[in-house]
Amino acid sequence: MSMPKQDTDTVRGLRGLEDSSSSVRLRTALAVGTAPDPRFIGKLIERCAIEPEFYVREMLTWALTRHPASMTVPGLVDELRSERAQARSQALHTLSKIGDRQAWPAITRALLTDADDEVARSAWRAAVVLVPDGEEAGLAGVLVTQLGRGERETRLSLSRALIALGEVIMPTLRAAMTAPDPRVRAHAIATERLSRDPDAGFEFAIEEAKRVVALGPAGQEE
Repeated sequence: MSMPKQDTDTVRGLRGLEDSSSSVRLRTALAVGTAPDPRFIGKLIERCAIEPEFYVREMLTWALTRHPASMTVPGLVDELRSERAQARSQALHTLSKIGDRQAWPAITRALLTDADDEVARSAWRAAVVLVPDGEEAGLAGVLVTQLGRGERETRLSLSRALIALGEVIMPTLRAAMTAPDPRVRAHAIATERLSRDPDAGFEFAIEEAKRVVALGPAGQEE
């Protein structure tokens, strides 16, 4: 007895998401997102954790956003506890795209300070999208602890996340501008200047901030 066509299509789709060809996986994810089917949600989330190609991961995320948040958010939240960094970062990325604030309690301090830069950056972006009204200052207090961290892209991501929170960041940001660590001071100063003049560009703000730090009270260069 043959399977009903709907079941056959489901099996074919599930296999397509695991195909060795990235173009097949991409087309399958596109098809699943175009015609959402709850039976694919688990496989989409599972694939996000291991998919090596960036553009396929983006399509997987898009496909998940096409399903009801009530069906996708619980599984994505579970992924935040995964030992696999890609599983955590892609789940955070997808939650930020879905934008359902019911996921907010899952954006923990541990994720916001995750040792993996990609996970932390994804957590910062998700937190800014999901933070409830009135909790921005508390979030800013956690984010400023990461100032001075990582390379340019990581620092820029953090600056953007802080700036997106608005004026509420200024008290904690100004305190960080006098921190003992010159990298933290420079990053804080650059973020403050970028918030005032977004067109200046991050590189310009960082270089200017470094000069300010070098010419500060201690008269010491980094």
